[in-house]
Amino acid sequence: MLQFAAMNSTLGELFLLRPDIIFLNHGSFGACPRPVFEAYQRWQRELETQPVEFLGRRFDDLMHTARTALAGFIKCNADDIVYVTNATVGLNIVARSLTFAPGDEILSTDHEYGALDRTWTFIAERTGAVYKRQPISVPLSTKNEFVETFWAGVTPRTRVIFLSHITSPTALIFPVQEICRRAREAGIITIIDGAHAVGQIPLDLSALGADFYSSNAHKWMMGAKGSAFLYVRREMQSAVEPLVVSWGWRPKKPGHSKFVQEQEWQGTRDIAAFLSVPAAIEFMRENNWEQVRAQCHEFARHARAAITELTGLEPPSPDSSEWYSQMVSLPLPDCNPELLKQRLYQEYNIEVPIVVHLAGKNRQWVRVSIQGYNTRDDVDALVTALGELLPQVAVS
Repeated sequence: MLQFAAMNSTLGELFLLRPDIIFLNHGSFGACPRPVFEAYQRWQRELETQPVEFLGRRFDDLMHTARTALAGFIKCNADDIVYVTNATVGLNIVARSLTFAPGDEILSTDHEYGALDRTWTFIAERTGAVYKRQPISVPLSTKNEFVETFWAGVTPRTRVIFLSHITSPTALIFPVQEICRRAREAGIITIIDGAHAVGQIPLDLSALGADFYSSNAHKWMMGAKGSAFLYVRREMQSAVEPLVVSWGWRPKKPGHSKFVQEQEWQGTRDIAAFLSVPAAIEFMRENNWEQVRAQCHEFARHARAAITELTGLEPPSPDSSEWYSQMVSLPLPDCNPELLKQRLYQEYNIEVPIVVHLAGKNRQWVRVSIQGYNTRDDVDALVTALGELLPQVAVS
């Protein structure tokens, strides 16, 4: 444990985070290591030295190189992914491309990220489709329990399944591969929100079987802000329309992917964040990130055990890396969530989200993110602060 603490201290020096803040909220916007951020800035400077050459002559090759590196990391073909600025944009491209008839059903859960919950509500209101949030109560006990509970929401009208790979409010890893397998057999389209997945858990998109998958490189991959991707299975690419119609529409470059050309070129924009993704992959390789992730999971386990002992409330899943990785959400006693979050930051310098979610019997959750720069002391500081503040912010 001392060896790990020393390693995390060394890794912490490679990040740009303020040292006076105990940062336990990597899950919201990520944090970019210094070497990756420097690569990002080098690309920005290079663009500015000769913008016409950079965007006019080198764009295709630069983007292909960046897509190839990412494709190797997530195990898919480079022509099946495009860079987007965040997962919400990627998933909106898909949602706005598909056509729905009145009564068509979009099946999801009540654990989804709020922005995408709004996206599908928007689509349903404008098309007459039905957006169904299948209730998933916690605690869950087995993966099969989840699959059967979720699949009970499928009807003959189900056209799309939308599901998080790792949920935002409850930090649970859902068994999306099995859902995708069943959906393919039933002729149902699968759209997976992987915003928290890439970099936090191993990802093999070819094996996963999703029709559409979008994730953020700027979160757990630690890329620069504004780097994310959309994966579309080859057979589904003809259904995808560009949100921005530009010179890539009706492409004229033979031998180049129509899907990539239509989505990739949107006129003048800063592509430095995309081009720095290979640097993020290299940072993880150089720092043996598989081991870092495993050790971060142990700190998450410590947070889970300590907070559970403090509150006496049951966690949402078994204690297993099948259910959570570097991010864990724990229920809290009834309290004023905004006040608790505010006081944690103002009085204890702890940045951690207090989530309001109706899963199970509890409304308030603390979501703890552990990244390579965190130490066990960070977790212990949070537990101490919660022990002192929860009685003061309790709501009877």
